[in-house]
Amino acid sequence: MTEILLLATIILGALLHDTRRRLGRLEQAAGGGAYALGPAAQPESAVSIREVADPRTFAPAPVIPLVEPERLPPEPTAGVVAAAFEAGPDVPHVVIHEDAPFTEEAVDPVGKPAAPGFGLEDLFGRKLPIWAGGITLIVAAVLMVKYSIDSGLLSPIVRVMLGLLFGTGLIAGAELARRSEDRVRDPRVAQSLAGAGIGGLYAAVLAAANLYGLVGPGAAFAGLAAITGFAMVLAMRFGVPCAVLGLVGGLATPAVVQSSAPSVPLLAGYLAIVIGSLTLLSRRQRWVWLGIGALAGGAGWSLALIVLGGLDNAATLSLGLLMLLLGLGLPALSFDRHAVPVLHVGAAVVAALQLALLVATGGFAPLTWGLYGLLSLAFVWLAGRTPMLRKVVAVPVLTALGLVALWPSPGMTLLAAVIAGIVLIYGGHALRNLWRDRGGLMEVGLLGAVSLGGYALSFGQFYTAAPGQGLRFALLALLFAGLPAIGAAMGWRRPTRRDDARFALLASGSGLLVVLAALVGLSAWAVPIAIAFVAAALLALGIGARDDRVSVGALVFQTGAILALPITDVAATELSRFFETAAVPHVGQAVLRWAAVALTGVAFAWHHADRRLALLLQPVATVLGYGLVAQVVPAPWLAITAAAVFVVLAEATWRRPALRLAPTLVTLAAFIILWALEPLGRWMVSGLMSLSGDPVFAMNLPAPGMTAQRLLVPALACACVLWRTGGDLPNVVRKGALALIGALLLVGVHILYKHLLLIGDPASFVRIGLAERTLWEVALIGAGVGVWRVLRVRDVALALVGAGAAHNLLYTVLLHDPLWDAQAVGPWPLVNLLLPAFGIAFAALSLFGWIAPEAAARVKRPTDLLRMGLILLFAFATLRQLFCGNLLTVTEIDEVENICRSVLGIALALGFLLWGIRSGLRDWRIASLVLILLAVVKVFLFDASGLEGLLRIGSFLALGFSLIGIGWLYSRSLKG
Repeated sequence: MTEILLLATIILGALLHDTRRRLGRLEQAAGGGAYALGPAAQPESAVSIREVADPRTFAPAPVIPLVEPERLPPEPTAGVVAAAFEAGPDVPHVVIHEDAPFTEEAVDPVGKPAAPGFGLEDLFGRKLPIWAGGITLIVAAVLMVKYSIDSGLLSPIVRVMLGLLFGTGLIAGAELARRSEDRVRDPRVAQSLAGAGIGGLYAAVLAAANLYGLVGPGAAFAGLAAITGFAMVLAMRFGVPCAVLGLVGGLATPAVVQSSAPSVPLLAGYLAIVIGSLTLLSRRQRWVWLGIGALAGGAGWSLALIVLGGLDNAATLSLGLLMLLLGLGLPALSFDRHAVPVLHVGAAVVAALQLALLVATGGFAPLTWGLYGLLSLAFVWLAGRTPMLRKVVAVPVLTALGLVALWPSPGMTLLAAVIAGIVLIYGGHALRNLWRDRGGLMEVGLLGAVSLGGYALSFGQFYTAAPGQGLRFALLALLFAGLPAIGAAMGWRRPTRRDDARFALLASGSGLLVVLAALVGLSAWAVPIAIAFVAAALLALGIGARDDRVSVGALVFQTGAILALPITDVAATELSRFFETAAVPHVGQAVLRWAAVALTGVAFAWHHADRRLALLLQPVATVLGYGLVAQVVPAPWLAITAAAVFVVLAEATWRRPALRLAPTLVTLAAFIILWALEPLGRWMVSGLMSLSGDPVFAMNLPAPGMTAQRLLVPALACACVLWRTGGDLPNVVRKGALALIGALLLVGVHILYKHLLLIGDPASFVRIGLAERTLWEVALIGAGVGVWRVLRVRDVALALVGAGAAHNLLYTVLLHDPLWDAQAVGPWPLVNLLLPAFGIAFAALSLFGWIAPEAAARVKRPTDLLRMGLILLFAFATLRQLFCGNLLTVTEIDEVENICRSVLGIALALGFLLWGIRSGLRDWRIASLVLILLAVVKVFLFDASGLEGLLRIGSFLALGFSLIGIGWLYSRSLKG
């Protein structure tokens, strides 16, 4: 059953292939349009079925001249149109008329029959059997020889002679078939016989040499050479198939006829002759595929021999020479480098990789390295003549460097010779072509790989950190640095130097090797100095060469110098001096390190002062300069130093705006702010805790010295700068700077004030807390008045007055009011702290109306309400002080004081009413009504219930007369 299904599948495949061939002819005939298979064209109104079937691509039919009605063909039938719709839009359609006979010739728009196709019958019936027959004859010849060997029927000489006769007979048969062409009628018969005969001759000669030892290597070589020449002649006589069979037979012979110990040199010579002959034949006959096949087969054989191993010097030499021949020699001789450039590149790369494998498997012997050197010389020689090959010179270079990296325990002399060879061959090639018309970044990459790779490999193989070894390797790095330096020097006078990045890359590569020399040969603390020196040298070179690319490379080295500062062994102490006092083990070394990097940073910032890069370089240079100063100046004085430098540079910028030091000034201002953060933070923490009622003790604030060094002196310096240059600043910047400076000064003065009065415990806070706050608030408001009177700066004056009033309202009136918090007000009636404590905010409101009357008019009602509240608090606090003295919270309220509160409320209500009537302020009159209402409620509900006799009568009389008086005043004022 399985066999039947397989046969049916094959038959069905053949039928489908033939159907597809016929359908292809039909598509070619249709051409995507509509053709009428009749004697006349379609009418103008006719639309192709394809267009109707695919409405997405519908377009009007081309206009065709009308013909006479009697000559019009009949319309397409409905069945044909339906079939076209079922076929889909992707199949070309034709219009078929009922009376038009269908033939293959009829569907051809030009009237020509289609060409025959490449069908299954043609492939499997005509071509493959003959080719397979030739190969089968070769295999049969080999099998006959092996059978005779296995059965012992024939002697070795007879076997070889029979093989030669068999091959010769096949070639004779081929010639006979060629001459009897009228009978054979197929040239492939002769071609197949000739190819099989060549393969038989190859097998016989190789068996005589390797298998039986009947002939020596010389005779075998001569025989193989003769057979190869004969095969070339036959290929030219019998055509392509003979060459193919010769290629297959020649490459397959060593694998079929084997020996227990084959001679690798002889096999390499045989392969060289066979592949060389085939590639030369491919050039003569222009059969590129033949040459590619021969080279591929040779590469496969050489790889197999390398993998098998066990090669002696002769075998290694012969195999290496074969690789050179296959990779470089034969492609150069056999193929036009302009026509097939990819073949040259591929063959050379494969040869380089195989030679590298031979070097590795051969124990990195001098012989294998010499072969690789020959390949390298040939490679760079051909690269100068093949543009495509020049693009892959990096492959053998990187391969050689990779081999050196994998070399286990190399000898110093041999390693030095190998690296010197790499430098001379590939470095010389790069230098020779670097500044020529065809030179470019590829040569720069070669120089970089050779110099950096050579030094890295030498370092990795032999550096052991032994005493004195660092200096030797530093000198070696400087020696390698000379290679890209020579390349850069060669291009100094070239006009094309500024057109690309070659000069900059070479200079940077040389600088990198100098840095590597410094890393190996110098102490760790001196490494940043060396890198900064390289950066400065490259910057100077870029300026002299007028090449910004070199300056950009110098920036990279400057970045490396900056990064080297914190990663060296002495950096921890040096960096800690940025913000605290720390002892530096070697001050001189620290100064040298930071001075070198800082000066180089200043040079870069100066060079790029007129570019956007200055926005980065100037701050970096400022930070480096700060680090230099920090190594000498103690940490407590760094903020003052930064402020002093800020003043000097700001003055210089104001006098000479061309300096463009704005980024530097911003960075210095940032340092000043950073130093102020600690005292500001401690002050803010205490201030935030005071919002919950906790007193601010002096011990929790920064020390006076820190306050002066980090807040006051820097703020005064910045104020001086703002005074000198503020007119040149934008309004927003000027106001922001003024606010920041004012805040720093205010905080600093407040901290010193706290230390001056020294409130350090709750008892002292109760004793002098109200006096301390009152004095501070009076000072703030007085400062605001002074600023307004002298400087006429309204914003600053309002800020100071507002700060004093806000402090008074928050701490004295709300949080620590003497009525409910223990605060000493003084023992004497009226002559105590209550009047200034509650009068400060009252006076501040009046000053606000004096300084900014238009703003005060907009907030008159809130300010009047605030004044009423302050009057009430002051009146009741004064009444309380009359009864209890210094502290208002130590005794209970008795009946007499309670009655006095009611009377005081009525008196205040009367006062509010009189002031409201006099000033025409309705808010005050309404407040008086609210106040008298509260007093009445208090008298009737609380005061009268606890009184008896005359006190009760007196209270009601006082309340009555008060109400009458208030009513009379109201009626009189309203009547007026």
